[in-house]
Amino acid sequence: MSKKALVTGSSRGIGAATARRLAQDGWDVTIHYFRSEEKAVRLAAELGTEAIQADVRDPEAVKELFRRVGPVDLLVCCAGIADFHLLQDVEEPLWRDILGTNTDGVYRCCREAIPGMVHKKSGCILLTSSVWGRYGASCEVPYSASKAAIIGLTKGLAKELGPSGIRVNCVAPGPIRTDMLTQYDFIDLDSVAEDTLLGRLGEPEEVAELFAFLASDRASYITGQIIGCDGGYAM
Repeated sequence: MSKKALVTGSSRGIGAATARRLAQDGWDVTIHYFRSEEKAVRLAAELGTEAIQADVRDPEAVKELFRRVGPVDLLVCCAGIADFHLLQDVEEPLWRDILGTNTDGVYRCCREAIPGMVHKKSGCILLTSSVWGRYGASCEVPYSASKAAIIGLTKGLAKELGPSGIRVNCVAPGPIRTDMLTQYDFIDLDSVAEDTLLGRLGEPEEVAELFAFLASDRASYITGQIIGCDGGYAM
């Protein structure tokens, strides 16, 4: 019997690549989306699974998501948003939107996934931070703060759940070729690529490979770690 995985934010980008990669490893993956219904439904059909809509900013929507999915063996939190503003220009609703999605949404999903994992004394939770969660970014203060919180959440939760046989790890991607990076037409992608040691942008599939490894038995003694996937961008 295949093990069950839920990947949030899996209609596109890193989440979609991760869902595909996990399915290749035999995971029964549920696709989650918020707005990108067409992409989510198409991916679910490709993988022979279900796509479920939920706003992770809404506690009741997250509860309903997990009610429909049921207990999971693996939770991968990829749902996230970003914005580019000076902090002085960030109004309260935008701050709440970013933190509500990137941080509070992760807390809510973890809270719903944990009881079933504790009951089975096994499970794996994989979270997504960012290079900016580790080092901060000018004009992306809310995003940096939201992703820094995920690092603390990972370390604390790994300590809390380790005695129950549950592993918790975090991937911190650098500049990856996704909609989140390419939505800003004023960003010089060639310049960003040159700032990495490898001289190129990363691909979603490369991050997905790391998630797949951390979800597997090959990583059975790895927990509480923040692992970069940034082409040396953070050095």
